[in-house]
Amino acid sequence: MARFRVGLTRDMLDGHGEPTYGHGPLEPLDKDPRIEWEFLRDDVQEIRPDHLASYDALYINMPRLTRASFAGNVHRARIIARHGVGYDTVDVRACTEHGVMLTIQPDGVRRPMAVVALTYIFALSQKLRIKDRLIRAGRWNDRVDHMGSGLIGRTLGIIGAGNIGREIIRLARPFGLTILADDPYVEASVIEAEGARPVDLETLLRESDFVVVMCALTDETRRLIGRAELALMKPTAYLINIARGPIVEEAALIAALREKRIAGAGIDVFEQEPVDRANPLLTLENTILTPHALGWTDQCFQGLAESAVRGILAALSGRRPGGVVNPAVLEDPGMKSWLAANAAPA
Repeated sequence: MARFRVGLTRDMLDGHGEPTYGHGPLEPLDKDPRIEWEFLRDDVQEIRPDHLASYDALYINMPRLTRASFAGNVHRARIIARHGVGYDTVDVRACTEHGVMLTIQPDGVRRPMAVVALTYIFALSQKLRIKDRLIRAGRWNDRVDHMGSGLIGRTLGIIGAGNIGREIIRLARPFGLTILADDPYVEASVIEAEGARPVDLETLLRESDFVVVMCALTDETRRLIGRAELALMKPTAYLINIARGPIVEEAALIAALREKRIAGAGIDVFEQEPVDRANPLLTLENTILTPHALGWTDQCFQGLAESAVRGILAALSGRRPGGVVNPAVLEDPGMKSWLAANAAPA
């Protein structure tokens, strides 16, 4: 009986050649006699047709999966598991057209990314970066000119009240913040049940002291926050983007920060990644910048890998995995036949 082949992209190996999420999440693959798995032989920027032709399942991190990945229409892969919840690097339509399911791992990032949002709120409100620089520069007495902002009675606005957004609400509630949320795809009653007030984007920007961008990057949200939107914010407010860089128009943000039209920003994601060394954001004092990695912790990566492997094993056993981005593919005759053939006998 032919064994299932599972390929993992090499960008999830550290400098010592070890999985960034540890070996534990991969043990179920070792224990399943139907499966043989390996890391791809080369570190690629884009999944190639030969990868899709060589494996039944792929677990990918940063490499893009495009329509060109399906060139020749000869592929073996039936499931692509994405390490995370963003899938702007994957051509979902092409996956569906070729009968391939795409999964993301919402359970793995819910708490870690909510903690990232709070980390930025705490650091910005307490002026952590500025005070760190004061002491390193021997400017101890200048601390009186850099008073932080308490959180009680302040307003937190969350753009995107999905999986992570609602977790941010839950974690932020004990700090005495008034919490607003804007998400046209989440029922107002759901937002209210979590302890936040549903509002439109304009109201959120006008009233918030901290604005957290936590929506998915789509055609609808690309450059959602531009010059006009930033102009609505208080001059004492902070913008925090931990979703995707292109949601915020970077040039407009740089101008707002330079002109002190907002107090500052916490940015983990950028329009161009890696960030160009000439990017003006790197020179601004009123920012805290991190390399799309503030949420990278051992627990986060372990949770993501465990979720991805569970989904792969479910699919290879004829079951629907969690986190399927393109559920329409499950109605594809070829997918139905493949799942049925893999299902364990009743």
